[in-house]
Amino acid sequence: MNAQSLREHVAWLELVIDCDGTTATRLSDLLSDAGAVSVSFSNASEEILIEHDPGGAPLWPATRVRGLFDQNADVDCLTRDLEAEGFGTPKVHRIREREWARAWEQHVRPQRYGNRLWVLPSFADASAHHGVCVRLDPGLAFGTGSHATTALCLEWLEHGPLEGMVVTDYGCGSGILAIAAVMLGARSARCVDNDAGALATARENARSNGVEDRLGFYSPQTLPRRLTDVLVANILAAPLIGLADEFAKLLRPGGRIALSGILEEQADAVAAAYSGYIAFEAAEVRDDWVRLSGTRGPAADRCD
Repeated sequence: MNAQSLREHVAWLELVIDCDGTTATRLSDLLSDAGAVSVSFSNASEEILIEHDPGGAPLWPATRVRGLFDQNADVDCLTRDLEAEGFGTPKVHRIREREWARAWEQHVRPQRYGNRLWVLPSFADASAHHGVCVRLDPGLAFGTGSHATTALCLEWLEHGPLEGMVVTDYGCGSGILAIAAVMLGARSARCVDNDAGALATARENARSNGVEDRLGFYSPQTLPRRLTDVLVANILAAPLIGLADEFAKLLRPGGRIALSGILEEQADAVAAAYSGYIAFEAAEVRDDWVRLSGTRGPAADRCD
């Protein structure tokens, strides 16, 4: 059997189980501990995701968790463990690798943001795209550029200016915004997230794009108290409101800020929380989501 024929016979086992959003992270941990090569979250209902913690994984009230396993994995044993933990019986699908690859390539396409920024999956040919190319495959951490809120932030970064600046990506998820920022000319970027898994994913994505040495990776508690030139936060409305004072202390006078993850009806409340700190421009709206961007006023409270 030649190599191509052998590859066609290689299969993966996909376990799919729906659970309450509050227990999805524990389920993900169980799948990872059992040897899953990847775990992903998706919406298991029609409900829109309204809020989650800053930088945490996006969890819906009904969350579908998918774990991908080698074809030789003992799924019977894993199923018994999941049932014992109260998660019920997962659906199990066998996926041929070539079928999986075709499905992957069908649904994950290169995307352009602005005039020169591309986000490409790993299989794409970068030579076919002129400009700055960030390579990123979908995974557990939130943020591959496909969602309107991420796209709005990427376009804002692409518009610049970023040359020689320090950028803070607060709630970094996959690290896509920080990685794009340094590849667009920023001197360095700080990835901030309260999810250790997201920080690990961001670091790996930075390494695969050759920019790990220009990024720092921090929890909110370990973030250095140094001023930043640019701050971007693609979180959601409630945490953005709660972080207004913190962001005002992080952003230098005259520094630029972009906030996203905000529904249209929430935009006024978020803007009001930053009153006196930030002079916002006209909001940018896409698919009912809003990006607020503006400049820090001259009377900034400097960090300790």
